[in-house]
Amino acid sequence: MSSEEAKIYAVRTTVGRELDVVLILERRIKELAERGEDVGIASLIIPPGVRGYIFIEATKPTGIYKVISEVKHLKSSSLILVSKEEIERLIKPKPVVESIKVGDIVEIVRGPFKGMRAQVTNVDKNKNMLTVSILEASHAIPITISGEYVKPVKKGD
Repeated sequence: MSSEEAKIYAVRTTVGRELDVVLILERRIKELAERGEDVGIASLIIPPGVRGYIFIEATKPTGIYKVISEVKHLKSSSLILVSKEEIERLIKPKPVVESIKVGDIVEIVRGPFKGMRAQVTNVDKNKNMLTVSILEASHAIPITISGEYVKPVKKGD
């Protein structure tokens, strides 16, 4: 890689074929590198939850065009410049607690109450903690658990 600043570009793909495209591009980059050609590509990124796009970090857009030409499942050969902040936002996992509200039904996926459903009675986003009431229990006993121990099942009314 040269000392030039790397930029990130988005490329449209067929939805569901992002990994296939990245594997083809990776093979092409390795083949070019074996022949002594530096295309200036630093990384290939498939953010979770983003469908129909792959992201390429590179110093030279011309190198990207060389690698992506005539690749099956690429929808467009045009590059879309993306900021590093946008990529970080796509890659950084969002805490589950952010999407849960009081009254929602959750399933406990870890701990001694694993597999049980509960209704959320309080949300502490700062501490990533939830207070829930187990639905299967005969008495309403509030339990405080980590937001990582639950998955949302149904939105409350």
